[in-house]
Amino acid sequence: MSLFRISVLFLCLSLFTFDACAWGVVGHRTIARIAENHLTPKAKREIAALLAGETLPLVSTFPDEIRPYPAFKYTSPWHYLDTTPRLPYAQYVATIDTMKQANAYLAIQQMQRQLQDRSKPAADRLFALKFLVHLVGDVHQPMHAGHADDSGGNKVLVKFQGKDLNLHSLWDSALLDYEGMTYTELAATYDHASPAQVREWQQAPPATWLFESYQLSEPLYAEAAQNPTFDYAYYPVHAAMLHQRLLEAGIRLAGVLNQAFA
Repeated sequence: MSLFRISVLFLCLSLFTFDACAWGVVGHRTIARIAENHLTPKAKREIAALLAGETLPLVSTFPDEIRPYPAFKYTSPWHYLDTTPRLPYAQYVATIDTMKQANAYLAIQQMQRQLQDRSKPAADRLFALKFLVHLVGDVHQPMHAGHADDSGGNKVLVKFQGKDLNLHSLWDSALLDYEGMTYTELAATYDHASPAQVREWQQAPPATWLFESYQLSEPLYAEAAQNPTFDYAYYPVHAAMLHQRLLEAGIRLAGVLNQAFA
């Protein structure tokens, strides 16, 4: 196992202390694989040139792999945006628009500009590409837009299928692990958006993606507060939401990349 893979494994085991590894390896690669299916020919060519032999699914976990290294510590807040609960849409957008500290919303905008700027060195644009692939996925995981006072559910202890974990890690990876499918199987099974859905989802701005996750997190918090021990019924109740967020993330990532290379 490579040093990067060992590092990301340890990172994902540290979910009690901070937001990390949204969707896990399988989820991020599923989103990237779906995005590949919806790229324009021009975007595919330019992405292939930047990646130089790598693929979008394989680089989708790069931002998590580099997080343990001191040189990239500054990117840690890029993976999430936690706020106070129960804000209406206008107030939520106003709140995140005025945030100065590093967060996912600012990072996505920064990486979009960096990728689109053809005067930048190829290495800088490649870095931006890898982060966009990852961060678009991150903000579609409901707990990555959760409550600031519990670190996006990292401090909300739950039990799933007899195992102790937290609400954040449950949605990062435990539910997808429970399904037991590979990322290629997940993408093939759930990538069935209609042309109308593709248009609608790609027209929504990143602030809307985050607000969607923010709203979806509220009933998840409420369920955990009512009874933090989840049994066999939890997955089937939430499977449709899980798959919808993976699909929306993949479709929207394709839209971002198509625009960047237009």
